[in-house]
Amino acid sequence: MKVYISVDMEGITGVTHWDEVEHKKPAAYIQFQERMTQEVLAACNGANDAGAKEIWVKDAHYSGRNILAERLPSNVRLIRGWSGHPYSMVQELDDSFDALMMVGYHSMAGQGGNPLAHTMSSSKIDTVFINDQQTSEFFLHGNIAAKHGVPLVFVSGDAGLCEEVQGVCPSTTTHATMVGVGDSTISIQPEESRNTIQKKVTQALKGDLSGCVWKHPEMFVLRIRYIKQQSAYKASHYNGAELIDAKTVQFETDDYDEIMRFMLFTV
Repeated sequence: MKVYISVDMEGITGVTHWDEVEHKKPAAYIQFQERMTQEVLAACNGANDAGAKEIWVKDAHYSGRNILAERLPSNVRLIRGWSGHPYSMVQELDDSFDALMMVGYHSMAGQGGNPLAHTMSSSKIDTVFINDQQTSEFFLHGNIAAKHGVPLVFVSGDAGLCEEVQGVCPSTTTHATMVGVGDSTISIQPEESRNTIQKKVTQALKGDLSGCVWKHPEMFVLRIRYIKQQSAYKASHYNGAELIDAKTVQFETDDYDEIMRFMLFTV
């Protein structure tokens, strides 16, 4: 079994403030870098308990250089940094993988499930929609898995994200690390969270994965509302894009890779 794990940080157990996820704030960041690494390790151990032979991990937060590699099992290949490929948080994902998992993901821009809720850029994007569905980083990258027929079997993050996941694919196993309340969080105990991640990952990978493969639409309509009108105007010059109003751009295509290219060059 070949497993892909994409890892973000804003949905790691207990993360509450931007200081805790930024390198430039080491006093707060270091403890959550460690916790991020431990939750990745829990997911890897769960995958190995289920019989995984090969695990690829994408460090998909900020610099892409957060996870402490020496803590991971020997059958892990860790992708660090950003290549510039449009697949972004699931770089190298293709149909050779048997399962995709997401650890430490978070609620989308325009929602209140996490004090750090955003989609790709907290400074540029107000909301994102794909085919009229409000879109998170989970949904944006989950559609890449759908394109390649890879089941998205497990997602951990805040409770708001887990509700979204269940609405998109009820067969996907979720683990809520915390509940966001305004600018605060209510989280479970970190060790308990790690133990639950490991158990749920094992159970998910041992189950029927076929129900975790999404249907892939024949057409995609992407609509992004930017925070600043200047960003929308600039993005509207991408080939095929249309300025809907001062802050909103629409882009249509039948190739999902084009959606990700649009995101790469306009966000």
